[in-house]
Amino acid sequence: MRLFPVRLFITVMVIIGLSGCYGMRSSSGGGQTSFQPPRTVNSNDIALPEGYQIEPVATGLTFPTGVTFDDAGRIYVVEAGYSYGEVWTIPRLLRIDPGGKTTVIAQGEKNGPWTGVVYHDGAFLVAEGGELEGGRILRISPGGKTAVLVESLPSRGDHHTNGPAVGPDGWIYFGQGVATNSGIVGEDNFKFGWLKRHPDFHDIPCRNIVLNGYNFESKDVLHPGAASPVLTGAFSPFGKKTEQGQAIKGSIPCSGSVMRVRPEGGKPELVAWGFRNPFGLAFSPDGRLFVADNQYDERGSRPVFGTGDLLWEVKSGTWYGWPDYHGRQPLNKGDLYKPQGKARPEFLLAKHPNVPPEPVTIFPVHSSSNGFDFSRNPEFGYTGQAFVAQLGDEAPATGKVLSPVGFKVVRVDVTKGIVHEFAVNKGKTNGPASWLQTGGLERPVAARFNPGGTALYVVDFGVLLHDNKGAVPQKETGILWRITRKR
Repeated sequence: MRLFPVRLFITVMVIIGLSGCYGMRSSSGGGQTSFQPPRTVNSNDIALPEGYQIEPVATGLTFPTGVTFDDAGRIYVVEAGYSYGEVWTIPRLLRIDPGGKTTVIAQGEKNGPWTGVVYHDGAFLVAEGGELEGGRILRISPGGKTAVLVESLPSRGDHHTNGPAVGPDGWIYFGQGVATNSGIVGEDNFKFGWLKRHPDFHDIPCRNIVLNGYNFESKDVLHPGAASPVLTGAFSPFGKKTEQGQAIKGSIPCSGSVMRVRPEGGKPELVAWGFRNPFGLAFSPDGRLFVADNQYDERGSRPVFGTGDLLWEVKSGTWYGWPDYHGRQPLNKGDLYKPQGKARPEFLLAKHPNVPPEPVTIFPVHSSSNGFDFSRNPEFGYTGQAFVAQLGDEAPATGKVLSPVGFKVVRVDVTKGIVHEFAVNKGKTNGPASWLQTGGLERPVAARFNPGGTALYVVDFGVLLHDNKGAVPQKETGILWRITRKR
């Protein structure tokens, strides 16, 4: 297996970006391929460390995003009910029965995506992404009765309500992604679909901020045929300008944050903010909270180049840098984050709450490092290390890549910040099974250990193609995999 030191991929991408060949070559992302159903499934096409094995547990799932286990050890999966590409289905909580058959426990309405699930204290806790009506945290009984613990979360944009995870203190922790790529509502958000539905929606800071007053010009996509472009400022609706020194009041719930709520529900509390899309949340064996944070794309009114996803250890009350930093590095540092042929991203905020801390590690650019869990049992191995599912790039919409990035499960030594491949498709090059035309992994989106810690379950979202118009998800191609030690 290959080992990737911290920041190696960032360094490689910066070097490539500075070379002339990068600008001349077309994008070649993992989703830029073709697919003819049904999906082929073959465990032998997946490479693992010696002594481990993988097998499919359930196939034919539609947009699965999370897995959990009840007190009896039975397996449950959530299907999102929504995918980028504006494809809507029904969000569902499914029990995986012997032989891979499924039983519907509960289903939602047209307010997906359901982005994750955890079983706690006799009930299922589900993060409802809320693309249409705003995010919610749901409690679902084993009999399927649903109660709302938190609602009206600001999740109608690019990114959604994520998680949840239950902390050692018994509170329910969840992530809330931002509405935009980097703080500015623009034409890219119209292509996502939500700007047309919610023309006044924008990012909401968690605390009071002061702006530098930068405004960004774009086509008036809300008024086809308009003669003049519009100017849009940070943390503002599309077409609304801001001024230097303008104050924006913070409020909770807010964008780009980790929040928590009591098990019985109520008003959410802020834990930390300044994230972009804190999709994966997990507590380490010693009780520390870690977050996998999807980073900037090279798109929209304020594109940002070359930012690998981050793994953070979360400290209460801290600001983690969005929209002006990547990790501890300012976005206006030289030309490091400047897209080819476009302006360097300047600071949107006139003053920052704090200098962001160092991340635990930096994942490859556009890897979409998402749901993860920590090994707790020596029988499985790598105790205390994090196992992270990487959905893979979504080029060309999020930015050019010269070859597929992600599409695997990696493990992270959080004490050293070193990333190792753990489950990856066999072949001369990296990529999803549809790209390689094999039966291996497609788009791992979450990883979680069973209650005993002896098996790692990997949620594979399924085939998600991309073309110049956007995402093209394929229904009934999701898989739940199980990784164990050979005996």
